Amino acid sequence: MAFNTGLSGLRAASVDLDVTGNNIANASTVGFKGSKVQFGDLYASGFLSGGTNPIGDGVRVQDVKQSFGQGNISFTDNGLDMAISGDGFFILNNNGETRYSRAGQFGIDKDGFITNNQNMKVQGYTADDDGNLSGIRGDLRIETDNLAPRRTTNLRSDLNLDSRESVLEARVNRLGDVSIEDLIANGGDEFQIVYADGRPNQRVEIPSEVDDGAGGTRDITAREVAGLLNDIAGVSSSATTAFSFETDGGGIGTLDAALADPDFEFNLGIDGQNIPIALSGVSTKQGLVEAINTSSARSLSANLVDVVDVNGDPVLDGGGNPVQDVRIIDNRGSNVTVSYGNGGTTTPYSRVGDLNISTDRTIQDIATTDPDDPTVTSLFSAGYDAGELSITNSFNPLDQRTYNHATSTPIFDSLGNSHELTQFYVKNPSPGNGVGVSEWSVYLQIDGELVAGTDTSPYTARFDESGILQSVNGDANGEIVVTDWIPKDPDGEPNGADGPPLPNQEVVTPIPEPPTTSAFVVDLGNTTQYGAAFGVNDQRQNGYSTGRLSGLDVSDQGVIFARYTNGQSKSLGQVALASFNNTNGLSPVGETTWVETFESGQPVIGAPDTGTLGSIKASSLEESNVDLSAELVNLIIAQRNYQANAKTIETSDAVTQTIINLR
Repeated sequence: MAFNTGLSGLRAASVDLDVTGNNIANASTVGFKGSKVQFGDLYASGFLSGGTNPIGDGVRVQDVKQSFGQGNISFTDNGLDMAISGDGFFILNNNGETRYSRAGQFGIDKDGFITNNQNMKVQGYTADDDGNLSGIRGDLRIETDNLAPRRTTNLRSDLNLDSRESVLEARVNRLGDVSIEDLIANGGDEFQIVYADGRPNQRVEIPSEVDDGAGGTRDITAREVAGLLNDIAGVSSSATTAFSFETDGGGIGTLDAALADPDFEFNLGIDGQNIPIALSGVSTKQGLVEAINTSSARSLSANLVDVVDVNGDPVLDGGGNPVQDVRIIDNRGSNVTVSYGNGGTTTPYSRVGDLNISTDRTIQDIATTDPDDPTVTSLFSAGYDAGELSITNSFNPLDQRTYNHATSTPIFDSLGNSHELTQFYVKNPSPGNGVGVSEWSVYLQIDGELVAGTDTSPYTARFDESGILQSVNGDANGEIVVTDWIPKDPDGEPNGADGPPLPNQEVVTPIPEPPTTSAFVVDLGNTTQYGAAFGVNDQRQNGYSTGRLSGLDVSDQGVIFARYTNGQSKSLGQVALASFNNTNGLSPVGETTWVETFESGQPVIGAPDTGTLGSIKASSLEESNVDLSAELVNLIIAQRNYQANAKTIETSDAVTQTIINLR
């Protein structure tokens, strides 16, 4: 029996050495869990042969039990490395076989799936195209394609309008009766303003001719006159040039006759510079309008207008239809020259611009050219009638004096192009007696063009006595629906993105998905009017441009976020974790993985940081929980046990040899 006892001890000590050696070998294995041998003694006894002093029959290995205690967490440079802080296992798909692991060394394979070093796919909860997580579990995959652009359908502005702001007042005078042609004919003029607050008068000399840069002179343009006037404090001026064939001597029907001739010639110039006009196939006034509008001169526009007689009544043709003529407008106030006809009989015409001048409320008068001689009358003072001036809010987005507040934000069209939306706020006189209610005008501008009809009529935002928004144009939700925006390129031409809805197409809010037009909502529902400085508390819009994948982030809940170059982020999925009622019942199958057994029970699967499951630490790994110092001590103990059991066998052999040697 001593031999059997010693042999069982050798076997047990050998297993102990194997387990300890395996622990030491995996001391640096990520996610490894150390094991410990558990022994049990043996007794040889029959069914009815138990005695009071039984002799043991040796030892046996009852179990090799793993310790699933938490290992140390160390940081790495890989964004997809994950460590579990607490209970739980990663769920891995090994070609259909489900395995469980604590080793979070993950990467991406050629198909975009998140895998470990053995190409086992990590399982989790998948997300839809909008980044919404679902309860469906599957293999997690990183989409490396570009993030498609999303058009703006909603812009929410949370801002405060300063209730202490005063109503802006401006004296407006349109000098429609004074043209630049009169200025040139009279050899120049002087523009002199008199301030109401006693400040020194301001003067500017306006010549009729300027240097042409080639040693000669040329007529001054309306644009140049407007520039001189804008240099005066309190004055804002803009210039336009409008040319109409009928009113400039072409005569009714003359252009029609010329267009019908196959030898029709047409030349158009701006400030003496010829503008190429493509006349191929042009035989109608509408065709000429389109040819002008597609020319290289972006400041030009043309349209058809009804011809009127001296009484302002429409002129009709033989069929009773209105006669139309071509009108050309240069929005910069340049000198426009036109010649048209057939063969060598072209007739030249020219037109210079008109001014639109605004002066602020500090202006008392526009004086004569010679203050000492009232008979010397300025063209500008002749067109100025102080008795007809009104105190009003004359909004001009280019003049900061005509609005109280402004804020800009980018929005995006269906192609992902960025455009700048600017909101202008102008305080209005209080309606009624001004008690308990305040009003502001709201203007919207995209890329320099007023939209939502605010070029003709602004929206009105009304606030109650508490500074809370009551309505915008009667809408209690404070919504402005923009339905007239045409996305354009930097040259001012439509860029191919979706445009406004059709005239009979109803627009509902919120804009349904997927959107099919450029219509979007400006939500001012959170806007306030308090006695505090103007401030934009929050401004969010739901559009973005095309983006490329630039990085990945993992949250404590195991949600994988993709970051894109357009500043957007989207959930791609969430890592799933599994726990077991009897963790020690799991069966190790190598590669730092385990499989479910009858003893472990079925897995309880859920999201990280829920229930008893631990949280995820991104860019981290869980180290082996092997205590190397303790294992070295165990190694010494196992060696001593092995030697001692060998000594038992050696002693038993000596005793047996003594018996054999008896004579």
